[in-house]
Amino acid sequence: MSYAFEPLITTIPISDSQENFPVRRIYCVGRNYAEHAIEMGHCEREAPFFFTKPADALVINPARITYPSMTNELHYEVELVIAIANTGFDIELSNAWEHVFGYALGIDLTKRDLQTEYKKKSRPWDLAKGFDQSAPISSLIPFKNIGKLKEGTIELSVNNELRQEGNLNQMIWSIPEIIVEVSKHVELKPGDLIFSGTPSGVGEIKKGQTVRAALNAKNNTSLNATRLDLNLNFTVD
Repeated sequence: MSYAFEPLITTIPISDSQENFPVRRIYCVGRNYAEHAIEMGHCEREAPFFFTKPADALVINPARITYPSMTNELHYEVELVIAIANTGFDIELSNAWEHVFGYALGIDLTKRDLQTEYKKKSRPWDLAKGFDQSAPISSLIPFKNIGKLKEGTIELSVNNELRQEGNLNQMIWSIPEIIVEVSKHVELKPGDLIFSGTPSGVGEIKKGQTVRAALNAKNNTSLNATRLDLNLNFTVD
């Protein structure tokens, strides 16, 4: 088979491996931490909703990112990212963990002023979420190395000032429940990523500021408990 031009494939390095994870689609869960839902003006446990980002919006372990055009209000949202290993549609809750390839730390960047403007006009806000470099992400830790994640700290600071701090056990919808809900709408396939939502404290990043994010979790389901330590550190130019 020949191509008119070289196809673009976005990949994420897998920790302690020579292999890379090829990315197919990115799904993002909105308002999946109770305090963040309240922060955004919503108080009930509502059914999860999803939006998407293009695969090439990812920027892998960046040292620097470029402040995007068409916005004066760039917001951060730190998130656990779930990588999918197996194909599945309308997945049963009891089987959901079988579809997890691994985990990463990601940041959902948003042009908040543009999103707000589009919402007021009842227009789609894809370009407020899916722009270039809108999804910084760390390397992947395979599921086999850490197992089922049910709790762990996740945080983000800007210029060494702590802005977001939460625990995975505060997610309204757990990892298996998220997988089940997405799979009701689309057939999940190997290479898919799910950004699982963000804790409260979402706010603005300005040019010249440095963002530091961390995810620290422990698997206590076996005698040989293992840790998950993921970090992202970059400056906005």
